[in-house]
Amino acid sequence: MALVTSKEILNAARRDKRAVGAFNIGNFETAVAVINAAEAEKSPVIMQVYQRLMGHPRIGALAAMMRRMAEDVSVPVAVHLDHGASLEQVELAIRLGFTSVMYDGSNLPFADNIANTRKAVQMAHAAGIFTEAELGHVPIGEKENIPLPSVEEIVEFTEKTGVDSLAVAVGTIHGYYKAVPVINLELGRKAGEAVKIPLVLHGGSGTPLDQVRALIRSGFAKVNLATEFQHEFQKRLTLELEKSGGKFIPVDKLMVPPVEDATALLRKMIRIFAEA
Repeated sequence: MALVTSKEILNAARRDKRAVGAFNIGNFETAVAVINAAEAEKSPVIMQVYQRLMGHPRIGALAAMMRRMAEDVSVPVAVHLDHGASLEQVELAIRLGFTSVMYDGSNLPFADNIANTRKAVQMAHAAGIFTEAELGHVPIGEKENIPLPSVEEIVEFTEKTGVDSLAVAVGTIHGYYKAVPVINLELGRKAGEAVKIPLVLHGGSGTPLDQVRALIRSGFAKVNLATEFQHEFQKRLTLELEKSGGKFIPVDKLMVPPVEDATALLRKMIRIFAEA
């Protein structure tokens, strides 16, 4: 069995100044791409689902599939809830066998984020589950006047919640950028000096790789990649459908090229994150 918590993966990555890729899946084929890339690169990975899927009536089946895939490979794989929107979602993820959970209270006032994150951490730790939280909101799309956290807030939040890893907002966004992003590398460096838990970079899609590497060297041991990964899958699937001209193709054969392209992208990113 290679199913592990993120603790076994991220603490070692932080120590070695490298990062583990955390890739958001949405179906069987994208999960296969994550596993294939991990096995090909002989690298640990984190397979995660976004919180909106927690409301799907078949989320239990998806969670079971993720766990089974992780158990059947030789490299360490954690199964993670990304951006848990409530304590109820965190509790559900724990019940379904996720080995790592994120509670995202970054839109709440600072004190409320601390209070709710502490509750999530207590629930998860009681079940032996690794935790992640977010401080300083990482928005979807480019928005103005999004405040970044101070180093003092990062230290206080970490100490008062007991969280195992922390997504620190440094100027990235979820989704693609419309302009060259301004990433606060100095905040990332100071955060890494101030706290010793693994830091997390949300918004890996399109972020300049030299800046991603700089953040990894500062202690960002987990890098999330969703949009770029799933778009790679979508682009090849669209191409295959266009080539078919509307003719029937068995679905299992139709999905082979998109999985191959998505796997190739993930293999490249795994190498980049490991070489920082």
